[in-house]
Amino acid sequence: MMTRRHALALLAGTLVPQKLFAAFLESDYIETMETASPLPPVAERLPKNPRVVNLAASGRLPGAHGGTIRMLIGGQRDIRYMPMISYARLVGYNEKLEIQPDLVESYEVKDERVFTFRLRDGHRWSDGSEFTADDFRYVWDDMFHHKKLFKGGIPANLKINGEGPRFEVLDRLTVRYTWADPNPDFLTDLASPSPVRLMQPAAYLKQFHINYQTKEKMAELIAREKVEDWVALHQRMSRSVRPENPDLPTLDAWCNRTAPPAGRFVFERNPYYHRVDENGRQLPYVDRVLLDVSSSDLIAAKTGTGESDLQFTNLDFADYTFLKNAEQRYPMTVDLWKRIQGSRVCLIPNLNCKDDGWRAVWRDVRVRRALSLAINRREINKAVFFGLAQESSNALLPESPLYRDSYRNAWSGFDPVRANQLLDEAGLARRDAEGIRLLPDGRPAKVIVESMGENSVEGDVLELIRDYWVEIGFRIYVRTSQRELVRRRVKGGDTIMTVGQGIDNGVATADMSPKELAPTTDDQLQWPLWGLFALSGGSDGKAPDMPEAAALYELLLAWRASENTAQREGIWHEMLSLFTDQVFTIGTVNATLQPLVQARNLRNLPREGLYGFDPMSYLGIYMPDTFWYDRNA
Repeated sequence: MMTRRHALALLAGTLVPQKLFAAFLESDYIETMETASPLPPVAERLPKNPRVVNLAASGRLPGAHGGTIRMLIGGQRDIRYMPMISYARLVGYNEKLEIQPDLVESYEVKDERVFTFRLRDGHRWSDGSEFTADDFRYVWDDMFHHKKLFKGGIPANLKINGEGPRFEVLDRLTVRYTWADPNPDFLTDLASPSPVRLMQPAAYLKQFHINYQTKEKMAELIAREKVEDWVALHQRMSRSVRPENPDLPTLDAWCNRTAPPAGRFVFERNPYYHRVDENGRQLPYVDRVLLDVSSSDLIAAKTGTGESDLQFTNLDFADYTFLKNAEQRYPMTVDLWKRIQGSRVCLIPNLNCKDDGWRAVWRDVRVRRALSLAINRREINKAVFFGLAQESSNALLPESPLYRDSYRNAWSGFDPVRANQLLDEAGLARRDAEGIRLLPDGRPAKVIVESMGENSVEGDVLELIRDYWVEIGFRIYVRTSQRELVRRRVKGGDTIMTVGQGIDNGVATADMSPKELAPTTDDQLQWPLWGLFALSGGSDGKAPDMPEAAALYELLLAWRASENTAQREGIWHEMLSLFTDQVFTIGTVNATLQPLVQARNLRNLPREGLYGFDPMSYLGIYMPDTFWYDRNA
């Protein structure tokens, strides 16, 4: 049975024929672009039924073409932000976090098992090649099912109960994916910041695939790119998450024109982009985005001296006062958006650590609850966040329809007396001469907290927590290492506690997957081995041997088997109740504020927004292709 949300999705894909516009409008910049052959008129570059973005209906202003946005990035890898914020997806979220068609003209879902996508006739990749069902077939047949390109077969998140879907090409513009069991998070995966790429520009990539290229030409290409074999060649040339290949066609609003290494990456408008505004003006409004590589530590300072027109990365709340003062000297505006993480700073005990003594301590819920109760979140809020954050466990924000006070308040009050009682009950009553509690094996409760050291806020919060925990007999020491080293140590069981952020998606809806609350991936710092077990389908890692964690995974499976929103909502609440009551991660505050800097005459950015990776794609759901420069400001 088709649910209401799917019926609405079909409506959102209602066709808007080109003939409804007297003429389409394009940027003058098109005439200056260097292309292999002359570009056809704009009406021929657009799909026959482009996506029409009605800005006025959403309270924004239809704009004008032109201009360049300058942004600062902390390294060449950070060009990955462009496909995130361009946010061209088969289906994507709007600002109300509702799924709607984007690259596809429409879609249909039956029983959460059968997903049919209809493409836009005449839609083209940025090089002018057609975007058709063959681009999906290429990925399915020649990538996912080629043992050298995908050694483990199709991606794990396309498998339900260990089984992948049946893929069908119904015609040149229609594809279908069918699962035997429900897959209710398929659409949300496609709308995510880094979705599974179901389609790639087949016409371009076939030259790098052994099935389509001669041995002689392939050897020449391998030598030119200085890679080991055709597999490495194909992987390099097809990488779209980090778009380093300037020749790779894209469906995004802007195309990278710069090969690394470089100090500046130039992204230029896509002449075949599929969206127009209500006046028939092809988006994006802005012609170019320049990404200037800088030291991460200097980005806030450079932003404050007018070197960026749009900055959200490498800024933190601690930079706000400096940036706000810079408004008086430079034509810039500084706003504060709300971060959506379940906790801005989170202490994460490793329930899979190799240390037998600490592992037993962490698995006692009384210890986890005690450490949470020992934290004075109100003081952290006032001292670090000027009282503007919300004291909370690692839980959802009020902006989520699933929010409840009981989740926010779970073991998050300041009660050191109760904390001491719980630790005594957990068998940690003995102390050494310094007042530090002794573990059952006689070692003092000295905790090395591993930090990736990526922001000063973490350090400020840890300083306060160090004082709180020593009062209940736990002493912490902070060790800072690079992100990859910390993650490697966690997965190897060599760390007993890390510091990081809470759940990514603090504004979840019932139709979004609750996978963050259960062991699902080895990137989860509290249970990497259990997560690896789920991720590998049981071939690696270890099955959860803690009943509460196993229960969360079983609930996740029940969510995935659900067939309507009401069922999913009920399962979400069961999981949230268990997750927060068990204090698997120790949250501090959430709803903290994130500075966002923009040029004073840049239009259509909200003054207040929600900021985060998933599901927001940072600026993505606010549609940067609709940002424009007001030359009269």
